[in-house]
Amino acid sequence: MASGYGLSGGPSRCFPFWQELLACYVVNTNSDDMSGGKKCLPALEDYYECLHHRKEAARARRLQQAYRRAEAASPRENAPKAGSIRNLGLLDREEDTKSVLGKK
Repeated sequence: MASGYGLSGGPSRCFPFWQELLACYVVNTNSDDMSGGKKCLPALEDYYECLHHRKEAARARRLQQAYRRAEAASPRENAPKAGSIRNLGLLDREEDTKSVLGKK
């Protein structure tokens, strides 16, 4: 967000969060006392999340892990065997091939 402009020429996606953070610092700090900046930590956190999406990525990883655990805990009842997946049911079906081609 160096320039504040997005790819399409308008404001970048995080520009509103930056404005909110900047407004918080302007209101809560002055040149003598910078301790008011601690009040701006939630706005700073929102801005960093907009830039880096770390919380979103962590949540997606947790959801994916939970899904995989649930899938491993209860396997499918009618799951196809490895052989049927490999040949797609086409091999060892000479009688079906003969009936389709009309050969006897």
